[in-house]
Amino acid sequence: MPRYRLLIEYDGRPFHGFQAQADLPSVQGSLERAVKKFCGEDLRVGAAGRTDTGVHATGQVVHVDLTKDWPAETVRNALNFHLMPDPVSVLSAEVAVGDWHSRFSATGRRYLYRILNRMSPPALDQGRVWHVKKPLDAQAMHEAAQVLVGHHDFTTFRDLACQAKSPMKTLDVANVRREGDEVLLEFASRSFLHRQVRSMTGTLAEVGVGRWTKADVEAALAARDRKACGPVAPAEGLYLTGVSYG
Repeated sequence: MPRYRLLIEYDGRPFHGFQAQADLPSVQGSLERAVKKFCGEDLRVGAAGRTDTGVHATGQVVHVDLTKDWPAETVRNALNFHLMPDPVSVLSAEVAVGDWHSRFSATGRRYLYRILNRMSPPALDQGRVWHVKKPLDAQAMHEAAQVLVGHHDFTTFRDLACQAKSPMKTLDVANVRREGDEVLLEFASRSFLHRQVRSMTGTLAEVGVGRWTKADVEAALAARDRKACGPVAPAEGLYLTGVSYG
């Protein structure tokens, strides 16, 4: 039974997250329906990670186990045909080697958060950026973000509904930069806690508008208390941009 490794992108706005849910639209559900239409198989699509309602992806990785040995390009093209009109696209497909698994073989995940920082609201990027009117100091945000880099107890930045066994995570990258009217935040880690990126982003935005300092972020991390977290950034600005496999 061949396993196919698929690189996909999707607009998260119409979906209640990646994970399939009864009677609710999901990315996983769309993919599984496309597989059913393509080859008649009922199966569960595996994924490198589950994104929340409204979160987007430009580099999500999933896998499907098919009974027939199809050419990888056929799988990609057929799924894209049957995914229409849902905003999900299979960018590439290849036959997986050995016991590769989209989730358990992953060694890193990367996220991007987009903040539109101007007075006027977005017209073309509605639902794809977080609109913040107050001027943000991206350099101050970047300096404060370095407090979060390393191996820490991230309880403060962990959603109360998080099912991870431990709040201990190693954040490898936390970069903040400005590009025109956008402030971009990039995070990389082997894995993340539930809503960790959005929690860190919302807290760093408090630094950006001058309500918090780098020391406040450090104190919030040390508190290991969800109540010490700043406001949680909305889902629409978040993108899963890549998954690494070592």
